[in-house]
Amino acid sequence: MAPGTLYVEDVAEGDEAPVRSHVLTRTDLVAYAGASGDYNPMHHDEVIATASGQPSVFGHGMFSMGLLGSALTDYVGVGNVRRFQVRFAKQTWPSEKLETKIVVTGTRNEAGEHLVDLDVRLHNADGEEKVVGQATAVLASRS
Repeated sequence: MAPGTLYVEDVAEGDEAPVRSHVLTRTDLVAYAGASGDYNPMHHDEVIATASGQPSVFGHGMFSMGLLGSALTDYVGVGNVRRFQVRFAKQTWPSEKLETKIVVTGTRNEAGEHLVDLDVRLHNADGEEKVVGQATAVLASRS
């Protein structure tokens, strides 16, 4: 196992993963549009976004999910996520500081695997939740 590997013996209900923070920029929106192919002008064209009633351009939901997913894999390890399900609760806006919160909600053994269930959330500096979901990861055991 690699250094820093998280084992099932290392987690307990209520444990929290390290917080990942990111300030959303307009450059993030344009870069994500290019990477994803999602060129919806609501994400990069201020004139169109405000003309349709938005206060500004806003972030792609999948970009926000990606921030949360990266924090999740940093915690449980790449390739260990078995389920990652979210709902987009609120839009994200340029200059918002976004922070992850990942909490262990339980551990269990199923079909010989050590599973960890997690509550996963992304919120802004004011505590406004942007993405809310659950995940399950498989972890190795030291024994």
